[in-house]
Amino acid sequence: MARVVRFHSHGGPEVLRIVDIEVPQPGPGEIRIHVRALGLNRAEASMRNGSYIEKPTLPSGLGLEAAGVVEAVGTGVEVFAPGDAVSIIPPRSMARWPAYGELVNFPAELAVKHPPSLSFEAAAATWMQYLTAYGALIDVARLGRGEPVVITAASSSVGLAAIQIANRIGAVPIAVTRTSAKKIALLDAGAAHVVALAEEDLEARLKAIALHGVRVVLDAVGGPIFTPLTAAMARGGILIEYGGLSPEPTPFPLFEVLAKTLTLRGYLVHEITGDPARLEAAKAFILDGLASGALKPIVARTFAFEEIAEAHRFLEAGEQFGKIVVTV
Repeated sequence: MARVVRFHSHGGPEVLRIVDIEVPQPGPGEIRIHVRALGLNRAEASMRNGSYIEKPTLPSGLGLEAAGVVEAVGTGVEVFAPGDAVSIIPPRSMARWPAYGELVNFPAELAVKHPPSLSFEAAAATWMQYLTAYGALIDVARLGRGEPVVITAASSSVGLAAIQIANRIGAVPIAVTRTSAKKIALLDAGAAHVVALAEEDLEARLKAIALHGVRVVLDAVGGPIFTPLTAAMARGGILIEYGGLSPEPTPFPLFEVLAKTLTLRGYLVHEITGDPARLEAAKAFILDGLASGALKPIVARTFAFEEIAEAHRFLEAGEQFGKIVVTV
């Protein structure tokens, strides 16, 4: 028997329950992992409360990221062996492949042997944030050396990953955050500039920083922020939306889009994880960055497995700086 997290109805963190189940032997092409750490993502809170793009049959499991030790392998698995330390590439369906548990089975193709220098906590905090940021900035936008890039929700795990990736290729990360409370931390994390939404005129600050406009914007927020963001963009620019955190309607900036021939693009990390060639390129970039120290996961806070509901409350409060990790 193993402890896993399940929810039997949609709602707040209080619907999460730890239950005991019998975990089957891994099937063909699968590995069974003794989980040591979990990385939390907003997508998990959204699926728990019923607002996620995936609508699971209840009761359902949760979780997109885990790190641990291979305990058993199914038939046809040759790359991994019991005892290997691995972390998980986020699956397309967390209802089918939930990570919140002491023992979990995952397709071997979604597992990565992480560098020996990486702790289980850091490994569990790696793949969603770096794959999301890499896919948007490098694979889609083709961000280049010397280019400014605007990164909203900059103190989130993806925001911080985007700052590190921008610095790694020599781009200029402009961090956008709600207040100046996290300004010093963001500068220390590598942001070249920090703009506080509640205290400054976003359009004016961005135009002062990037005199010729910003070609690439990575936005997790949506809502009214689209107006000043697109006003500060360069001709031919691309705004990549991956979050939609704002509860307010998102206006379509028609005249900015027309005048500047802008691209407003929705983005999901599944674009990368679902394409073997693109995924291999992303993994190589990320593993090289981890090994060199250019990419270093920032963990905001660690919770015990028994505190999973409290960890979700902290996640939804939105005050963290970096990734929330749960140890198992």
